[in-house]
Amino acid sequence: MAGIRRRFRIEAALGTASFALLVLTLVWHDWIETVFGADPDQGSGLAEWLVVAVLAVVTITFAVLARMDLRRLRAAGALSSGGP
Repeated sequence: MAGIRRRFRIEAALGTASFALLVLTLVWHDWIETVFGADPDQGSGLAEWLVVAVLAVVTITFAVLARMDLRRLRAAGALSSGGP
């Protein structure tokens, strides 16, 4: 159970981080150019939309994986009333 609990926490953290980057990219389109000092799409915005699409897939994937682990923990009765 400890392995599932640890995996759940990692998946939840990575899902949260990818969601935060997704929102950041939607709100502030030029963060990629500012952070990396490069303009890979020469101002067309294509790179930002590709980043949004990839981060959306990553976020959904980690959310689904974390949900599956949470269900396993609940089914095994390994969760206390305080959460994982």
